[in-house]
Amino acid sequence: MLLHIVADQQDRISALRAKLETANRVTSSLVPKENNVPKGCDAAIVSVDFRNSNNIVAVKELSAKFKGARRKIYLLDEKARLFAAQAYAFGATHVLFNPVSTQSLLAALAEPGNASEPPKTADTKADQGARGAASAGAASFASMFSAVQRGHAIDVADARRAGSAISDSVAEEGLSEWVMTVRRHHEGTYQHCLLVTGTAVAFGLDLGLAKPDIERLHSAAMFHDIGKARIPLAVLDKPGRLDPGERAIIETHAAAGYDILKGTRGISPEILDCVRHHHEFLDGSGYPDRLCAASISDLVRILTISDIFAALIEDRRYKPPMPRAQAYEILEGMNGKLEKPLVRAFREVALNR
Repeated sequence: MLLHIVADQQDRISALRAKLETANRVTSSLVPKENNVPKGCDAAIVSVDFRNSNNIVAVKELSAKFKGARRKIYLLDEKARLFAAQAYAFGATHVLFNPVSTQSLLAALAEPGNASEPPKTADTKADQGARGAASAGAASFASMFSAVQRGHAIDVADARRAGSAISDSVAEEGLSEWVMTVRRHHEGTYQHCLLVTGTAVAFGLDLGLAKPDIERLHSAAMFHDIGKARIPLAVLDKPGRLDPGERAIIETHAAAGYDILKGTRGISPEILDCVRHHHEFLDGSGYPDRLCAASISDLVRILTISDIFAALIEDRRYKPPMPRAQAYEILEGMNGKLEKPLVRAFREVALNR
């Protein structure tokens, strides 16, 4: 296999060569001075400090040259959403975080794929599986979050395509496969958003919703946490329980998401309702508007259950994922907050799908 390393320090190149040269042919570029990429490379491995704007410019130029590589693995120094967004915007198929073990790197390189095939996108037939749908979804979330942080318009059509790919994957392969794939390859806010979208689709399918309603549901799930793009990373990515002040900051994300999306072409009032109200409870104890039962739509009720369940089963750096049966028990115990018949209907999805 021909591998090309792109790094901003010679010692990074040397360390990666030591891990990879035994079984592969390896070339390298030291940015920003060098921009050579061999033709026909099977994989590109990028290890640079994205806090340096010169590195971003250099990698952007190089990324076009290794477009045909089946694997584009980015090794990042910080578990910061903005850097992951940048990597996915450059076409990353994998984002790993330093320190990266040889085993993790080789596992990423060993994923099935033929280097002569065109790169997968959310629109290609080859990208129908859970892994492809998760990658498309993560790339879409990264693009949306990055756009919000830079004050640019979000790509609504891309988010809808990614949501449709997730819907197809869950319908064909089931929720369990989706959860396993997402936990293995994604983390943090992106993992949560992917899990919510997959769970909401599975729930909608189990309820027998019509195709237009499933489409509204996965679109709502794709956009529901866009307001978190305005939450400071120190709060959003905090490894542990939030204090009251931090919790108050987190709770601004629903209204912030509504403000970001209102007036955006392609975003319906139903989607805006879900974005603003997916943390409302039937007893009026939710946020941001303390709505009561009569004011909470069916779509929001379904999304709220999916959102809570997804949060409970996430695989986080500071705690293992909760078993799905235990997560469902917590939903059952939320008396007065969630619609009982819907929670009962969700049981099959939670435990067996």
